[in-house]
Amino acid sequence: MLKTEMRNPDTYSIDKMSTREMLETINNENTKVTLAVEAALPQISIVCDEVADAIKAGGRIFYIGSGTSGRLAVCDAAECPPTFGVPYDLFNGIIAGGEKCMFKAAENAEDNPVAGIDDLKNRDFCNKDILIGISASGSAAYVVSAVNYAKSLGAKAFSITNNPDTELGKVADIDICADTGPEVITGSTRMKAGTAQKIILNMISTASMVKCGCVYENMMINLKPTNQKLRRRMIGIVTEILGCTTEKSEKLLEENGWNIRSAVK
Repeated sequence: MLKTEMRNPDTYSIDKMSTREMLETINNENTKVTLAVEAALPQISIVCDEVADAIKAGGRIFYIGSGTSGRLAVCDAAECPPTFGVPYDLFNGIIAGGEKCMFKAAENAEDNPVAGIDDLKNRDFCNKDILIGISASGSAAYVVSAVNYAKSLGAKAFSITNNPDTELGKVADIDICADTGPEVITGSTRMKAGTAQKIILNMISTASMVKCGCVYENMMINLKPTNQKLRRRMIGIVTEILGCTTEKSEKLLEENGWNIRSAVK
């Protein structure tokens, strides 16, 4: 049996716990997530380097998953353009069943292997691109077929799983396995497994963007002035870099089309 499908002996009596006991138990289980991610850092590091190299060579990054994994894929991809100022088609999140499944679950979508391939074809996935398949169980046919298709094109394909020795992990070029163990609620991989997946996706997108020059020191220097909060942040970044007044920073940004790189030259 998959570890993520096993019963957790520490939560057998969760239905009889007080609210505080329940929360302490959930929190104790969550502490195991970072340890599982830490154990996978060697694989995460390699994938980060591969992603950065692919971007520098003109490739795109695709995440693909079903259910919780797919929703996390879409979220991380959607957050890259506003954070790092990159094109919206650089990081692509694909969820089994399409956009509607972001809001309403379609549990059978993960069993459709043809759809995984079609979704990549419809986005003109090619051998310059990278695919990262995400599946807690490591058995979702939708994701496995997509990884196999990507590899058949000569593209690099990686996986994020939460069980060792899975079908998906075996077909991927590199498997990032965050072994988070049995869930608080048996089989509810939106919990520890999903948390680990989000942490890993954050690492991959953040580290690759830093390596691609989208961050100066620890500041976002490719921001776009799309709202008041971001304009204030941009002014603060220029002020920090140049050591000047906020008034001077705002003037420099206005004179340079609200481009931080140009403003600080």
